[in-house]
Amino acid sequence: MSFIPSYIGLYEKGELGQRIRLLREFLKECRLCPRECKVDRLNGEKGVCRAGLEPMVSSAFPHFGEEPPLVGCHGSGTIFLTHCNLRCIFCQNYDISHLGNGEPMTSSNMARAMIRLQEMGCHNINFVTPTHYAPQIVSSLPEAIEKGLRLPIVYNCSGYESTEVIQLLEGVVDIYMPDAKYMNSEYSKRFSNAPDYPEVLKRVLREMQHQVGELTTDSQGIAEKGLLIRHLVMPHGVASSETLLRFIAEEISVHSYVNIMDQYRPEYRAHEYPEINRRITQEEYREAIQWAGRYKLYRGF
Repeated sequence: MSFIPSYIGLYEKGELGQRIRLLREFLKECRLCPRECKVDRLNGEKGVCRAGLEPMVSSAFPHFGEEPPLVGCHGSGTIFLTHCNLRCIFCQNYDISHLGNGEPMTSSNMARAMIRLQEMGCHNINFVTPTHYAPQIVSSLPEAIEKGLRLPIVYNCSGYESTEVIQLLEGVVDIYMPDAKYMNSEYSKRFSNAPDYPEVLKRVLREMQHQVGELTTDSQGIAEKGLLIRHLVMPHGVASSETLLRFIAEEISVHSYVNIMDQYRPEYRAHEYPEINRRITQEEYREAIQWAGRYKLYRGF
């Protein structure tokens, strides 16, 4: 039997509409992320993320630079959303996430974009930086389902999420792909103005694991459901890689798929901060891999 995305069941039971209504309530006094700006997004007010009511999309295309279980043979159907609730000072996509370069996309156009990616052979629909547009994304699903959408939904986020919102996405999202950036509140405050990031991340990872479990794939190795964690190694131990990897192994699962990434580069305002104004060394990356092995992690790197 072929894989059926979880949102199909919600739609058929009539529960998807209720999730949409509940999520849209968060926009009145915006509480979509831990910043809880409480601006009225429904009437055009903007908070820290700078996002308005209508989603802004930078691009939508088959992406071949994601993790192998997402890319497969035909690519991950990636929809890059603009703006961001974390706004790291070293952001490598600052033109999209900080400057908001993109075009508005209606719910119907979002649905059509998903169908187009499916028709191109993509293995999933991968929403990049979806946090501040979660209600609008879910609102586009009924039309997409009616048009034949049957691909897994990937929630590709920063890890700085509202647990309440993530709970409302249960049964909507098939694959969670959070960045796990920091485990040190001093650094998360300094570089992302989010001193609570480590504690938020722990709660979020636990909830995501509870909902979808470890990453599962089909006979071709294509991801169908589960948690895929990304971790960017940073200079001078800023990302607390050992602490994070130990947490994943001990409190999430040793079977977690963890992509330990080595592509940090000092972008945007990173040059203003000496501790992150360089690429990582081979030794820093090797240490992170060794820590993963020490804590019995084995998937994704």
